[in-house]
Parts: sequence; C-alpha cells; structure tokens
Amino acid sequence: MAILPIVRFPDPRLRAVAEPVEHFDDALNRLAEDLLETMRAAPGIGITAPHLGVMRRLVVLELAPGEVSTYVNPVLLWSSPETQRATEGSVSMPGVTEEIERAARIRLTYRDLDGNERTEEADGFRAVCHLHEIDQLDGIFWIDRLSRLKRDRVIARYNKLRRGEPPTS
Repeated sequence: MAILPIVRFPDPRLRAVAEPVEHFDDALNRLAEDLLETMRAAPGIGITAPHLGVMRRLVVLELAPGEVSTYVNPVLLWSSPETQRATEGSVSMPGVTEEIERAARIRLTYRDLDGNERTEEADGFRAVCHLHEIDQLDGIFWIDRLSRLKRDRVIARYNKLRRGEPPTS
C-alpha cells in the first residue's frame, strides 16, 4: 500500500467523467488499498480514483474507523424527494467546507472488488457521502452544487489558504 499524491483543485481531471472498471484483478485491489491509505493520510472519509488522477469508477469510504467500504462502478438507482443539508469538503480542496443540500435517502448498485453485484440503501450522512463521491465520478466537483456566490467564496478561501494567508469567513 502507498500514499499517493492527490489531484488538487482546479485540476481539470476533477471535472472529467471516470471510466467503468472492467478488470477485477490484483491491480484493482492495490488501487483500492492505495486509495484507503491516501484518504487516511489526507485525512478524509471518502475518496475516488479520480482524486488520484486515475479515471476509473472506484470509491472508498471509511465513515467510522475501521469500517471500510469499497464501491466499484456505483450507480444511483433512486433518491428520495426529501432532502437534507450537510457540510461537505474534498481531499482535493483541503481546508474549506460548505453546506450542501442533497437527497435524504438513496439506493445504489455497485460491484465489490471481486466483481459481485451489490445493492445498498443509505440515508443520512452515508447517503450524502455516496452522492458526493458518485458526483465526483461523473465529473461534478462538490462546489458545483453551490450557488455561484457561495462557490466563489469557497474558491477565494481556498486560494487564500494555498497562499498561506489567514482564512476569513
């Protein structure tokens, strides 16, 4: 396992659509392990292969210590009309967060690392995380879900952090 460099905003790969995984092999398992190690080092709770510049549909989540879930080729099947708001951020844009509104409940299908098809239902924060990471696989960076004003403010805060200036609200 290795900690790999994370693609940083505004890299155009963060807005590219990831390709489906076709081979369920040792290389896929190594990539999943590298994603986990890199995410933990970031630190983060979710990461996709595109965050490492690998344009494949692979997601690793660890919403509680030691509870790792890996999703290959996840597809959203259903989302509730009810919504919820949650604070989001990205390992590709460290140091800034903002509240985003998303569906409160979802159902998705995916493959595990052996290629077996699975279905999962999620609500609350887990649903938020799935929607956030599937967006990333679809080339939708999290700030694209913000209003223009909020997006511009988040980018300004992030740029200040990158320059070493103290952040402002």
